[in-house]
Amino acid sequence: MRRCRQTASVSARFDVVAFDADDTLWHSEDSFHDVEARFVELLAPYAPDGIDVAAALRAMERAQLPIAGYGVKAFTLSMVQAAIAVTDGAVPAPVIGALVDAGMAMLTETVRLLPHVPEVLAAVAADHRLALITKGDLVHQMRKVTTSGLAHHFAVVEVVLEKDAETYARIIEQLAVEPPRFCMVGNSVRSDILPVLALGGHAVHIPYPLLWEHEHVDHDEDLDELTSIAELPARLGSSHSH
Repeated sequence: MRRCRQTASVSARFDVVAFDADDTLWHSEDSFHDVEARFVELLAPYAPDGIDVAAALRAMERAQLPIAGYGVKAFTLSMVQAAIAVTDGAVPAPVIGALVDAGMAMLTETVRLLPHVPEVLAAVAADHRLALITKGDLVHQMRKVTTSGLAHHFAVVEVVLEKDAETYARIIEQLAVEPPRFCMVGNSVRSDILPVLALGGHAVHIPYPLLWEHEHVDHDEDLDELTSIAELPARLGSSHSH
């Protein structure tokens, strides 16, 4: 994997700047990590010796992706299924209840914005049309959008099943913008960066400290990468950058 941090602003002005949501605008993956640790703690007394219960959960998540998709509900279902599988059905009902409660808490937790997000969106919106493109459960994602205080910035909100080149091509066509005039901003190289670059668009990578295992990808692209979203207006050449 190669990374380059450009020092000059992107020369082209984009018509549309699209943002990922989870771990780009607000915290998300840290909650999954915390609940996964709770899963391991709850299952430890009931799992056979030598069983890596965290690995069993991750394997269950991967297996369920084609059926349950992404998001907290799919994750909670995977926890319940993994708990039953690793204990050969011996997991007590109160443990299952605790796992479901943990998932419900994730679904209802208050949106925790990352630093500088509101002012950055306002600055970028002064010169560009904004879109929000996120994947996951429709109800949960829309709840986060509507309670985040950020919804008014976005002309378009898309909750998609998968972030691949086909999905981005559809959205770009619906936005009536040419790929070179489209910029995607996100934390996942696999989901936010590479598919857009493949279409001839631009993408800005802003890493989050934690990354879901499924989102890891090896690549040889030189990335336009920032350390903080606060740097984005200047990178885009926004007239309202500070």
